[in-house]
Amino acid sequence: MNQEGGLSARLTNAGSIAYLELRAVEAWLGPRPVFNELSLQLQLGEHTVLLGPNGSGKSSLLKLLSRELYPVVKPGSLLRIFGSETVNLWELRRRIGMVSADLQSAYGGGVIAADVVLSGFFGSVGIGRSQQPTAAMQARVRALMEELGLAALARRPYAQLSDGQRRRLLLARALVHDPELLVLDEPTNGLDLQAKHQLLAILRKLAGSGTTLLLATHQIEAIIPEISRAVLLSQGQVVGDGPTAELLQDGPLSSLFGTPLQVLMANGYRQVLPAQAVGPAGCTHVH
Repeated sequence: MNQEGGLSARLTNAGSIAYLELRAVEAWLGPRPVFNELSLQLQLGEHTVLLGPNGSGKSSLLKLLSRELYPVVKPGSLLRIFGSETVNLWELRRRIGMVSADLQSAYGGGVIAADVVLSGFFGSVGIGRSQQPTAAMQARVRALMEELGLAALARRPYAQLSDGQRRRLLLARALVHDPELLVLDEPTNGLDLQAKHQLLAILRKLAGSGTTLLLATHQIEAIIPEISRAVLLSQGQVVGDGPTAELLQDGPLSSLFGTPLQVLMANGYRQVLPAQAVGPAGCTHVH
């Protein structure tokens, strides 16, 4: 999925560039504080999951990265994106591809599928009369839709597509610039099993192609085997940060979600079940 020359350059620099640096960051959403003294560093070449219950701050952290949310300016606080404290939004859109439920709901039902993908070049929702796609843009859209199994849907109105098809369209949209970083906010929410497995298979190919993945989710089963780092979030704080092999275990996840859990693993994927405990007289209780 990488354009010529992109993969080798990325692998040369893998792990050497911090795409997000936060130090003692405070941020608010309206009257509500979402972060206070938040510090974190994320690197290119390291596939990472932001994991936590709903309301833990996952989406807000992604909004800091996309510049939809700005931190409070105060002494000792720092936010750098790709090493810079000042960000050109057009340059950022070329380097970062975003997929989110908010974006999926932003498109009107009459937009045709190909224009959803094409709008990624302009950072817009749909294509306006003032936007003039080039032949190269059109060719890139056709190639991506073919690669993601969407070619037959090119002229189909958005309203006629399933959630799985819409999610893959948004993924194609995010990939038009061949970004260094792909950010996914709860990408499997609302998908049936077939659509979920199709999407996860695509993400695995991307993870092996040189594109760095940042996944925000509360669904353990959405974490593909290639993701090696887990950042656990709770109430706007990092409560765990380390290898997935260590943190995606019964103890850390039970603590994170506030309920006893048992983690099962097969084929590199994890499933979470309610933990069982043995009570008086050997009776088994499900918590």
